[in-house]
Amino acid sequence: MTASQSPHDEPPTGTGARLLPGASLDSTAQLMHAITSRLGSRLGSRLGLVSLDGTPRPAPPPLVLVAHGSRDPRALGTVSTLVERVRELRPHLSVRLGHIELDEPLLPATLASLDTARDPRAVLVPLLLSRGHHVKRDVPDAAAAVPGLRARVAAPLGPHPLLVEALYARLVEAGWHTRASDAARRASGVVLAAAGSRDPEAALDTRRTAGLLAERLGVPVVAAYASAATPTVPAAVRAMAARGRHRVAVASYFTAPGRFATACAEAAPWIAAAPLGTHPAMARLVLHRYDQALATPEPASERELAAS
Repeated sequence: MTASQSPHDEPPTGTGARLLPGASLDSTAQLMHAITSRLGSRLGSRLGLVSLDGTPRPAPPPLVLVAHGSRDPRALGTVSTLVERVRELRPHLSVRLGHIELDEPLLPATLASLDTARDPRAVLVPLLLSRGHHVKRDVPDAAAAVPGLRARVAAPLGPHPLLVEALYARLVEAGWHTRASDAARRASGVVLAAAGSRDPEAALDTRRTAGLLAERLGVPVVAAYASAATPTVPAAVRAMAARGRHRVAVASYFTAPGRFATACAEAAPWIAAAPLGTHPAMARLVLHRYDQALATPEPASERELAAS
């Protein structure tokens, strides 16, 4: 198991696996189910490329996953693994990776590599958890700088129930008690640690996720930040303690390991969850945002408006 994997991550299944001598009937059934599920997924994907009249359908536009980038080498490995998981879920979709900064490939290089003469379309899915400058300006500006590219920028990943699913799973892995007594719940709380932004809509998105997680856990959840916004994670932990909540966990609202995620985890007085990383819900959410962007009517370009 790699550092980016967890007990909740689904291991890859290959059709070339062999049964070991003495394998139980249950394990045999599980293996056969995994094989047939994988084959069924591939068959369904192939059938999706053919119209009802048997003619080939046009290929879907490429999905460009936009990561922030980090000096922590674990971040690139985590994001690259997530890209592979998205490809496994939709084998005939072209999935690319581009970074806003610090890691390669950088987003402009990834966009420049697209064959816009063959297909000018692309959907950019930010691997970001809330609205902010990167989503509103940096990503659209990078797409607009590529001649001939007709790009749609999907919504950020959060807030969304699938993120809450991943956050909950990471907390349980870290030691969160799913069947705590009433007394333990009254003494417990969670700080949702996020990167932070000066954009008020980013803070609103993070607080909405905190509310959804509180509903799932049945304890208070407070949003806190590593930079650019308040409260800080240590301040949120102290505020929880002042209210009698001494069993405080830190939920990592980061897509991958990095400096901010590490600093927030170190402020945890009890347990600290791992970043969202390659949890299966993350790959499903990336594809949901992709499909959502495609289902949104394409706005008229400035050139079309000028010509009208």
